[in-house]
Amino acid sequence: MKLALNGALTIGTLDGANIEIREAVATTNFFHFGASIEDVAKLRAEGYDPWRHYHGNPELKAALDLISSGHFSPSAPDLFKPVVERLTTGGDPYLVLADFGSYVLCQERVEADLVDVEEWTRRAILTTAGMARFSSDHAVRQYAERIWNVASDGDRVESFTIVAAQ
Repeated sequence: MKLALNGALTIGTLDGANIEIREAVATTNFFHFGASIEDVAKLRAEGYDPWRHYHGNPELKAALDLISSGHFSPSAPDLFKPVVERLTTGGDPYLVLADFGSYVLCQERVEADLVDVEEWTRRAILTTAGMARFSSDHAVRQYAERIWNVASDGDRVESFTIVAAQ
């Protein structure tokens, strides 16, 4: 959310805060990748096998093999092996390997859109504007009104009622 508040166009799966972000900034300013809720349920019901994705996607296999080889941590070659093991033998609980192909395609869309700097800037501005409901001012005002029962008019507090804890 902090990135989107500052104009970053989001690339992400539709879970958690990303759902709210996409609703706030419009689908045109959000790059979605990954399995749908229905796809996730189906993958799990069929018995998700991360090795199928590892062996079925040469680009993914090459990336994981490079990470596992110690290429990115030559002074500590085993440093990232637990990450690869969690994704493969650990069952990949977040279905990262299943989403890899979709992520690559999404990243290609991002790269293609980024070429038009004027349009990208326009979308970044719209993203910032769309994220207004997540600003700290808005959040504090909501807490004041809904939780603390403080009535406000813009920046001024008009009245308040202290609610005793039950």
